[in-house]
Amino acid sequence: MNVGPGLMHGRLGLAASRIPHTDRHGLLWLEYGKLSVEDGTLRFVAAKSETLDAGDYAIPYQAVSMILLGPGTSITQDVLRLCARHGTLIAAVGEGGVKSYTAPPLGQGRSDVARAHAERWADPKRRLDTARRLYAWRFGRVLPHRDIETLRGIEGARIKESYKLVAQRFGIEWHGRRYDRQNPTAADLPNQALNHAATFVEAAADLAVAAVGALPPLGFIHEDSSNAFTLDVSDLYRVDLTLPLAFGAVRAFGDGETDNLEREVRRRAAKLFRQEKLVPRMIDRIKELFDVDDRGGDA
Repeated sequence: MNVGPGLMHGRLGLAASRIPHTDRHGLLWLEYGKLSVEDGTLRFVAAKSETLDAGDYAIPYQAVSMILLGPGTSITQDVLRLCARHGTLIAAVGEGGVKSYTAPPLGQGRSDVARAHAERWADPKRRLDTARRLYAWRFGRVLPHRDIETLRGIEGARIKESYKLVAQRFGIEWHGRRYDRQNPTAADLPNQALNHAATFVEAAADLAVAAVGALPPLGFIHEDSSNAFTLDVSDLYRVDLTLPLAFGAVRAFGDGETDNLEREVRRRAAKLFRQEKLVPRMIDRIKELFDVDDRGGDA
């Protein structure tokens, strides 16, 4: 049975077999195999896939914060019991984290992020300061404005211009952002691709928010939605990641490289999320937003 940090070499998060629970990403991606418990440890019997050779692997769950089960995986009830006992999260995801299907509330033994999140959201001044910080990351500078509606207006103008610029870069004809929730397939190809790309990036943000134990409904820019904070996080990557992902797929579709736009966006997203280590980057951003430094001692 294979053991140790070489288990998923090159994948997101798991860099070593012994990482303090409070300061690691510890994301372990598994696909095409069965996860079970044997002799008190996790066992993954894998078929050969793009990211893992076929084999029988021991999972060092003590050094894992979150196990992400991709396509073709199954687990036993004992896995849920063992992970719940040791505070290891389990989530069912699409390939590369482009979908988030479920993340059971097994999880972290600390509440640092959740408490910091709630405290900032409950205080109107700190809530606005946090929103301004999010906008500063998007713009690359701190804006002097302190009215949230003004900030939203400035951001809206920036995004509108970004759509045009990125579309031009990929040679895509752009007629504006249009989306009918009642009939999403009625949109033109660029808007369809943007819908798919946005959904995939939001799924990555869902995973990051769940991994750190933040509070999805308590958004600082977005409001009302049950995943408002997830949208706050995913929007940090709209210009640099979501738009190029969508328009690049449209270009490939127009050039005859693919005959299925959604599949092309999904394929590109899965590859890009791995290359960019998107979920760990989001985790770090969330901790930075709430000034949570958990690089200290062992859990």
